Amino acid sequence: MNVFILAGGQSTRMGRDKALLDFLGRPLIEHAISKLRALGFSSRIAGSRPDLAVFAPIIEDNYPGSGPLAGIEAALSASDSDLNLFLPIDLPLLSIEFVRWMAARARETCALATIPCLQHHPQPLCAVYHRDLLSCLQSALAAGDRKVMRVVQNAAAADLSRLDCFSIEIIAACLDFSTTIPVHRWFQNLNTPDDLKLAILENCPHIQ
Repeated sequence: MNVFILAGGQSTRMGRDKALLDFLGRPLIEHAISKLRALGFSSRIAGSRPDLAVFAPIIEDNYPGSGPLAGIEAALSASDSDLNLFLPIDLPLLSIEFVRWMAARARETCALATIPCLQHHPQPLCAVYHRDLLSCLQSALAAGDRKVMRVVQNAAAADLSRLDCFSIEIIAACLDFSTTIPVHRWFQNLNTPDDLKLAILENCPHIQ
């Protein structure tokens, strides 16, 4: 399984570069890389961010300016693995054990897409995608469609059994992920300065 960090966003709402944003003494990009390294993964960065090459190898977008879907497409184009794990740059509170479990689930099912859902809302930027999706992503981007979930759902329409969307709350209730951070905080995106303050104030005591 290849692993990619999605870091191509413009951080408009944050007002400064999120990848290099200081969170508890380290930039967010380092948090993401460290989380994946703890799972035994060597990560690459998907997004046209040559300035981040000091942290990990960069996969440039084939469709510049087309959002996260372009990063996923570029990563799948460069991948030599059927299964590919994606982690967004701005989820420093995400449970490492959960990511490990999701990767194992994807290996077991070999689904086209393994996507967690929080309160019935899909989290498609923290997911595992099969390389079989590549041609569908390319067609969608060429047609100007950039919505990740819509494109993935359309790609799986012929065989919905290959689309694995699961409830994070149910999984967390059944398994012990050894974290004191509440499940609803795992997917707390740091999009604005207020998001950053909240994450630090509410979760700083729990960060390992």
